[in-house]
Amino acid sequence: MTTVDAPVSHLRENPYEIAKSQLRKVADTFAINPNLVNVLQECKKALVVSVPVSMDDRSTQVFQGYRVTHNVARGPSKGGIRYHPDVTLDEVKALAMWMTWKCALSGIPFGGAKGGVVCNPKTMTEGELQRMTRRFTSEIINEIGPEKDIPAPDVGTDGRVMAWIFDTYSMNKGHSVLGVVTGKPLTIGGSLGREEATARGALYCVREAVRKRQMSLQGTTVAVQGFGNVGSYLAKFLAEDGATVIAVSDSTSGLYNANGIDVQAAIAHKRETGSLAGFRGAEPISNASTTPTASTFRQRSLTSARRARSPASGAPSRSRTRSCSCSSVTS
Repeated sequence: MTTVDAPVSHLRENPYEIAKSQLRKVADTFAINPNLVNVLQECKKALVVSVPVSMDDRSTQVFQGYRVTHNVARGPSKGGIRYHPDVTLDEVKALAMWMTWKCALSGIPFGGAKGGVVCNPKTMTEGELQRMTRRFTSEIINEIGPEKDIPAPDVGTDGRVMAWIFDTYSMNKGHSVLGVVTGKPLTIGGSLGREEATARGALYCVREAVRKRQMSLQGTTVAVQGFGNVGSYLAKFLAEDGATVIAVSDSTSGLYNANGIDVQAAIAHKRETGSLAGFRGAEPISNASTTPTASTFRQRSLTSARRARSPASGAPSRSRTRSCSCSSVTS
């Protein structure tokens, strides 16, 4: 038996401390009662569970899982479950707090929650993922439910994982409980548009940012970091809005084409191979230098655009180059 330990945070700053600092800053700005702030800066409950799983090689690995509820004043808590090797308890706490704010600002009668399992789903078989998901569901089953806490997909999880949670929960209750999770497949009560919803929300943010800068997406060069569910759909939507997607990257590789990447072809390639590596419609670039920041993409696009627009004599171009970069949370 081996145990998959929770990692030391890969983040430079503690996300939970960032979330609490943001709350205090807003409280000071709007003169919110300090007693209320004292309540809101703490999570209602945090559950840490061990998740033993029988692996395909007949060994048993024990994963660490979390489910955090931040606040339920407005209704049942709501939030995704992520599968990633860098998941930490403080990250999950911060995400749960941010879910509370998002639900409140959207006028949705839910509180904030979040969950996660420390694992690398990309190295696990479907059988291993299913067994881990069902065991994790069993460990947190007393904490979730349509009237208590409703999980959803997040980094490393999808409709398939939600279906396993729904099935495991329903088996324990003795009847189908469709409302226990959102993000389910359409065949068991999922919602049309859910798969691309996060990317569409990012698109609206990009549109508004571009508008405020008195720019237009038409002809603007774009770099998208992350090419999972969110990043791939976002690149597709931006291209449909007239932007030129010149660079994309996933967790293993990056691509660059100054004239624009065929996003649909890149999506098809990743679905077929599981990675952007080997895509023939663009130049491969090092992902190690592009993952932390989009500045490399941006600088490269500016340089290429200036070269393309410069007069044949080599004199510097005075044309204004427009570019933007977008980062998604999945790869």
